[in-house]
Amino acid sequence: MAVTANTVQFLHRVPLFGGLNDHQLGKLAQRFVQRRYAAGESMVTQGEGGEGFFLIVSGKAEVRRRRADGEQVVVNTFGPTDFFGELALLDDGLRTATVIAIEPTECLALTRWDFLSILKDDADMAVSILLELARRFRMALDRLQ
Repeated sequence: MAVTANTVQFLHRVPLFGGLNDHQLGKLAQRFVQRRYAAGESMVTQGEGGEGFFLIVSGKAEVRRRRADGEQVVVNTFGPTDFFGELALLDDGLRTATVIAIEPTECLALTRWDFLSILKDDADMAVSILLELARRFRMALDRLQ
């Protein structure tokens, strides 16, 4: 998915970017980098530093979280238009889970510094994305109850 127009079309399908227009999506599309992972390959690792956000274009990935007793628990599975690493867009903390490709997987990756650079130039985009992130965090917290 190297062509920006195709990337913009794909981004339209991603709920996180639902409130953005073509111009805003185009700015984002220019900053995404394509990454490919083989089945079984780790995409991010719990406890390590995170450089940004991943959006799955094709394939599947499994989210595993290591509990205090050392056991790995599968907490989610991601497919096309799903994303992870949104916390790494907001701060430079450690990864909260490990994500492993369970089949060949193509992603678009966006670094924190590229994301923040774009948001500094477009307050409307920042508000739209941050509202969606807040909604997603609330949903995650509700599932814990």
